[in-house]
Amino acid sequence: MEGSTRLHPELSEVFAKAPASRLSRYAEAVEGSSILRIAGDIREMAARGDQVLNLTVGDFRPDQFPVPARYRGLIEEALAAGETNYPPVAGVQDLRAALRDHLRLDFGLEYPLESFFVAGGARPLLYSAYMALVDPGDLVLYPVPSWNNHHYVRMSGGRGVPLPVTAEKNFHLDRDDLAPYLKQARLLCLNSPLNPTGTCIKRAPLTGICEAIVEENVRRAKAGETPLWLVYDQVYHSQVFGRVEHHTPVGLVPEIAPWTVLLDAVSKGFCGTGLRVGWATAAPKLIAKMAELAGHYGAWAPRPEQVALARFLRDRDAVHAHRRWMIEALEARLGLIHESLVEMQAAGLPVDFVEPQGAIYLSVRFDLAGKTVAGRTIRSNEDLRQALLFGAGFAVVPFEAFGLEGPAGDGWVRVSVGAVSVDEIREGMARVRKLLEEAK
Repeated sequence: MEGSTRLHPELSEVFAKAPASRLSRYAEAVEGSSILRIAGDIREMAARGDQVLNLTVGDFRPDQFPVPARYRGLIEEALAAGETNYPPVAGVQDLRAALRDHLRLDFGLEYPLESFFVAGGARPLLYSAYMALVDPGDLVLYPVPSWNNHHYVRMSGGRGVPLPVTAEKNFHLDRDDLAPYLKQARLLCLNSPLNPTGTCIKRAPLTGICEAIVEENVRRAKAGETPLWLVYDQVYHSQVFGRVEHHTPVGLVPEIAPWTVLLDAVSKGFCGTGLRVGWATAAPKLIAKMAELAGHYGAWAPRPEQVALARFLRDRDAVHAHRRWMIEALEARLGLIHESLVEMQAAGLPVDFVEPQGAIYLSVRFDLAGKTVAGRTIRSNEDLRQALLFGAGFAVVPFEAFGLEGPAGDGWVRVSVGAVSVDEIREGMARVRKLLEEAK
């Protein structure tokens, strides 16, 4: 009873007096998110009433990019129908069947039902793939800039080999980049459209990479060696613009299917970053083991969201309507930024960029090293970030936060448009232009 409850001391005092204790070596070595630190600066500015164009988050503002109304309504129906128990470890069977049809209709790929595993977003799928494939000391290849691969390498005990990519190569790897490491590598991780660059890997380089993996695995099979695997993250595949095409490894080189893991999720394609439903597609033996691993750390996708997604995916008109609307909305925002940058460059201002290709991102370079901007001398990418933020309320994330360090990453930043309106972009780009015009 409330009246007889014993009062305990304020626990913050207990924690403060407790002797220091070391956590695990892994936990002590984990790095905090630089994007979250940037978010702290943005919150402080917003609290002061300063104007900030927040182009940092890989997320969607619901008033700008809502979840499809049809999907939202189906989730509510599933909840009302009592779909609130534990789901099967590999995912609700009806959803796995819908995903099989979805993959066939979108990409022309025919996978068995046993090739699909549903989890609470793409992150636990990626973690499960690492844990199922990588032994301590195994070599893992990935491009930089890219999202968070170094953390998954560390968690799995692998040895990461970050391979820098440049704008000249559309920020993607090709067969020649992999050649020195193919005989030793255990896993290659690719993402297209790529976070943070917004660029899409083209047919020729992806075909070359897949053919190289198949050839290497034929050699390894004869030698009795462990194969090389490819994890291909395509959560932004429905967001490609103009004449740009999205390609899948298995669609280009079907022989690579036994060693390929495809990842997808509702987070980006359907604006549902908080609706934690993702799926992996791979060889049934690997999928079964990934599901077993995930079962131990409870990475299930919520049952009502799974049940609803199965029904939503079968409403192809609703799916395509959302995709068309989303591409138009993204093109309006990315296109406005691109047009503004073209005008700035034509006026002789120190900017470079890659034309929008896919996802919610744009790659932009501000060549301001050594210049004084908003009272700051630019000696690093962090100086650049702060000058743009505090001088123009223009919040971006340097490619350095995604692993691209040194001269190759100088001045390059990620611009993300999922949480801003067209009017906000127009005002923000005007502030940036004024800032660059005043740089000394």
